[in-house]
Parts: sequence; C-alpha cells; structure tokens
Amino acid sequence: MELTQNAALWFFLLTLPICLYVAFTDLREMRIKNHAVIVLGLIFILIAPLLMPFTQYLWQLSHLVVMLIIGMILNARGAMGAGDAKFIAAAAPYVLLGDVRLIMGLFAAALLAAFTTHRIIKFTPLRQIAPHWESWTRKKFPMGFTLGGTLAAYLGLGVFFGA
Repeated sequence: MELTQNAALWFFLLTLPICLYVAFTDLREMRIKNHAVIVLGLIFILIAPLLMPFTQYLWQLSHLVVMLIIGMILNARGAMGAGDAKFIAAAAPYVLLGDVRLIMGLFAAALLAAFTTHRIIKFTPLRQIAPHWESWTRKKFPMGFTLGGTLAAYLGLGVFFGA
C-alpha cells in the first residue's frame, strides 16, 4: 500500500463513524445525507496537510473534483444515485493512486458481502430487527452500505499494512 500507516490511522479513526453512519442511513432511508459527505470531505481538507506533503495533498484533492464530475455524469445517466456520487467524490482523496487496484478489489468483495447480507436478512425473520427500513422495499440496492464499508476497510488495512 502507498498510504502511510500514520495517515491511515488518523483517517480511519476520524472517518469510521461517518462510514458507519452512511451505511446505516442508506439502509434505513435509502439516502446518503449531505452533512455526512461534507464532514468526510472536510476531514481530508483539514487533516491531510498535516499528514502528507503539500504537493501530494493537492494531487489527492484533485481526485475529489475528478470523481465528482464522473459521478455527476453517471447520476445524470441514471447509473447511480446522487448520494453515492457525492460520497465517492468525498472519499476519493483518501485513496492513493497506487492503491486503486486494491480499492477496486475491496469494493468488489464488499459489494458481494453487502448484497448477500442484505438479501439474506431481507428474506428472513431477521428483517424484523428493523422492519421499517426503506431498503427492504426498494428494488435498488443501498450502495452506501458498500461504499462506507469499502472506505473503512481500505483505511483499516492501511493502519496495519501501509507504507
């Protein structure tokens, strides 16, 4: 991994509650709330200059802009929700370019695990734990469940295996 252990530790500790909140609200309401995405972005903007060289910080920040534009295009075409696009954009600066293959593998694994878990619970008595969640009745899948888990897993792995 290219992400340093020190940066991963700080980012992990500060973003884990947001990742969990995003997963929860997307499961419950099928919405990723703007304030969660804003806080995720602000954490990077405020903390990253203390953890990485300034040129790298600017490069990482450019990932936010690029992914926001791509997300807006995909949202306009109906390929993803607006909340998903905003979360991906806010999470993008945390991922170093050399770790893109790793994050894609983590995302694939998290998507399979989250989808399987959601469907098993949806069609079993376990659903009664949270019977009024919006995600049980919608055809669309709450991607915040997967996206939050992916970012948390990436940063968690960085704590132990980072540069």
